[in-house]
Amino acid sequence: MDSRAPQSPAQPDKAQAEAALATLRVWMAGATDQDLLRLGPGVAAMLGHNSAALSRDYPDEFRPDAAYKASMPDLQNGPSSLIVGAKATIQHVGISNFRLPIRYRTRSGGEITLETSVTGTVSLEAGKKGINMSRIMRSFYAHSERQFSFGVAEAALEDYKRDLDSFDARIQLKLSWPQKVESLRSGLSGWQYYDLSLELLDQGGQRRRVMHLDYVYSSTCPCSLELSEHAREVRGQLATPHSQRSVARISAEVLDGERLWFEDLIDLARRAVVTETQVMVKREDEQAFAELNAANPIFVEDAARSFCEALRQDPRIGDFRVIASHQESLHSHDAVSLLTEGPLFAAQSLDPTLFASLIHRG
Repeated sequence: MDSRAPQSPAQPDKAQAEAALATLRVWMAGATDQDLLRLGPGVAAMLGHNSAALSRDYPDEFRPDAAYKASMPDLQNGPSSLIVGAKATIQHVGISNFRLPIRYRTRSGGEITLETSVTGTVSLEAGKKGINMSRIMRSFYAHSERQFSFGVAEAALEDYKRDLDSFDARIQLKLSWPQKVESLRSGLSGWQYYDLSLELLDQGGQRRRVMHLDYVYSSTCPCSLELSEHAREVRGQLATPHSQRSVARISAEVLDGERLWFEDLIDLARRAVVTETQVMVKREDEQAFAELNAANPIFVEDAARSFCEALRQDPRIGDFRVIASHQESLHSHDAVSLLTEGPLFAAQSLDPTLFASLIHRG
């Protein structure tokens, strides 16, 4: 692979520009109004030509031919002289949150079609004006009818890297994954929805695959639990420990080899922290949930380390990151933790909105 940046065309000097302008004026002397309009009204006006009055009627029957398409301006692929601001490399430029239905395979062997939000970006060299954003969408639509896998994402990524002549690229797919969850004691079941993302990174010719999961659980404060029991035992005072809805965002690099299913990552999170929020609840389920929380009190530090232990034990997972947020019912602020393993997710600086994005809104 040739890693050298493509050379920008040489900038014409003043004499060349004047010669080109003189040639254009000679051509315009014998051109029709239609010919001039194909240049664009701005070009004709610049050269002092008063073109015919513009039509205000939408031309339903008009279909551009190849010559007309070739004449249309394309500022994004213009010369570097059109660049606004610094001639600097942009690490990622593209589109975010264009949506389409995609089919996914389930661990049980079935398939499901889900609305998916796609983000696609590529790198942009310092000497290039911009990219044609629609090419990213077209590249992905070319593969959207196929059953999804990381392989299909890689095919789409290959397409738009080639179409846009870029060196680095990224695709991210965001979806809400439905899964039937049994209640604790009543025998009822309901649909739990998990915010999941798949990410394919291509940087310097190296590709990495990442799966992100937002896991929502209840956290009962161990300190508050002990203080409540102390009030009961020492003073005969009824007291309840505080607990709250909590969110962990687990980001795991998916290694080559045996497949890591969405359901596998969800099960991993459930084993690490068992107090997942419930869907269908009768009185016996609510009592069971209170007992489950009392048996598993957890600080935010405990949560991060519990997820870490489970992730370390899965050979399908490489580098990972755990972000946990316990949205306190005692305090007017949240308790948060962040744990990373491996260089992929290591960072000294954090997005100021990182922890705020973990608030679960249902």
